[in-house]
Amino acid sequence: MDSASLMEELQLRVRELEEALAREQGGGQGQRARIKLMSPEVTDSNPYSRLMALKRMGIVKHYEKICTFTVAVVGVGGVGSVTAEMLTRCGIGKLLLFDYDKVELVNVNRLFFQPHQAGLSKVQAVEHTLRNINPDVQFEVHNYNITTVDNFQHFMDRISYGGLEEGKPVDLVLSCVDNFEARMAINTACNELGQTWMESGVIAANIDEKTLKRKGVCATSLPTTMRLVAGILVQSVLKFLLNFGTVSYHLGYSAMQDFFPTMAMKPNPQCNDKNCRKQQEEYKEKKAAQPKQVVVEQEEEIVHEDNG
Repeated sequence: MDSASLMEELQLRVRELEEALAREQGGGQGQRARIKLMSPEVTDSNPYSRLMALKRMGIVKHYEKICTFTVAVVGVGGVGSVTAEMLTRCGIGKLLLFDYDKVELVNVNRLFFQPHQAGLSKVQAVEHTLRNINPDVQFEVHNYNITTVDNFQHFMDRISYGGLEEGKPVDLVLSCVDNFEARMAINTACNELGQTWMESGVIAANIDEKTLKRKGVCATSLPTTMRLVAGILVQSVLKFLLNFGTVSYHLGYSAMQDFFPTMAMKPNPQCNDKNCRKQQEEYKEKKAAQPKQVVVEQEEEIVHEDNG
């Protein structure tokens, strides 16, 4: 173990001891016990009662299935960290977290990271915080850049075999990165594996981000924007996994105009990625095999004046 990794682990351990001491001195109960089965019982001590109420409202048939799913979050910055937090509070079964950056004070405006976490890897800081929020969730963290050759192969392996049941694939991959190279790596991996994934991101409209981005500074740093995008993403995740409502192909948000555009994006049949073209063909075959819905038009009854 190199000195940097050792220092990081020591810093994390110090924070854990400080938090434990604070709970002891403050008389707090500390971390709650793990819950094996989600209960719909409405009590102040049941952390899932408000979520399970979705069943009584007829919105979700089996909310408790949320704990059987595994989601990989790639990039735990402004959007990804909040996305991971929301999924943790919802009771997701397992989270795989990928990032290679460290927490800096400039990240504290992102609604998740805290000043005392500066210097820690983002994935470790996120895992530590989320374990305290919900001990029922399993976490697997990877502190590396997925775009390098060796790391990309390991990334694909964990997507393929890092499910809640080891050896099974994850159920969904979430792209929460802020650079083109990482997006393409996720795109390439998921197309090759036939893995469903969702994209997310925040961009500056009508502004060249290259003129805004500097080392350690993101061009789009409003915490409100990050929270909105993360909320839209997690809402889509829940609808997809629990099979309720409609999952939009593309849902945007214009912060300047408070406008939510939706659209369906057509695939590129001449895509350079052979696996992308393969996925397109499989999708066409799947759609063609589905029974066509027959719309029966009812003839309008003609009412004569003398029958009125």
